[in-house]
Amino acid sequence: MIEKVDKNFEKAILDAAEKLFLEKGFSMTSTIEIAKEAGCNQSMVHYYFRTKDKLFDAIFENKANLIINTIISNWNSEIPIKENLKNAIEAHFEILRENPKIPFLIFNELTTNPERLKKIVDKIQNIKELFFPKFVNDLKKAIESGEIRKTEPIDFIVLLVSLNVIPFVAKPLIQSIAMMNDKEFEEFIKVRKQENVRIILKSLENN
Repeated sequence: MIEKVDKNFEKAILDAAEKLFLEKGFSMTSTIEIAKEAGCNQSMVHYYFRTKDKLFDAIFENKANLIINTIISNWNSEIPIKENLKNAIEAHFEILRENPKIPFLIFNELTTNPERLKKIVDKIQNIKELFFPKFVNDLKKAIESGEIRKTEPIDFIVLLVSLNVIPFVAKPLIQSIAMMNDKEFEEFIKVRKQENVRIILKSLENN
């Protein structure tokens, strides 16, 4: 029973911290606010996570693992590369749709504390090493077979991130220019996902 209560408190603190970090950013969120949101006292936050930095690391590492593991689980070297790329684009887009404030958090940390992000990325190095060589190898084989044009893996990643992130980062601007309400924006997002797939796959075609 005690262990269950402990896990409940730990999850409540993680959920509260994630909500506040995404809404306000790391520097503008205090452990007092996290404790209040979680329904506990500040000492409980420090008991489970010691510092705000460690709490942020746990949340960011979890989100990074979610993105990478989702793409890995949708990747199958036995199917055509374009189908794999389509699955990767859509999986990444859906994660952003469900967590639209993640890009803001990342951009903020890149600006204010790039060293913290580097340390977190280093922590998930083992997961990257499981997937990235497979991705590079499958891309290389597809290029050699003429299935896609010659391209660098990093170019694909940059294009994927750019096209998928912009609709969520620019949501207020898009809604203002196009005079969209939230429901209309959701419809726009559905179309945008398929359009991003089309644009990226088209860019890989041999001329």
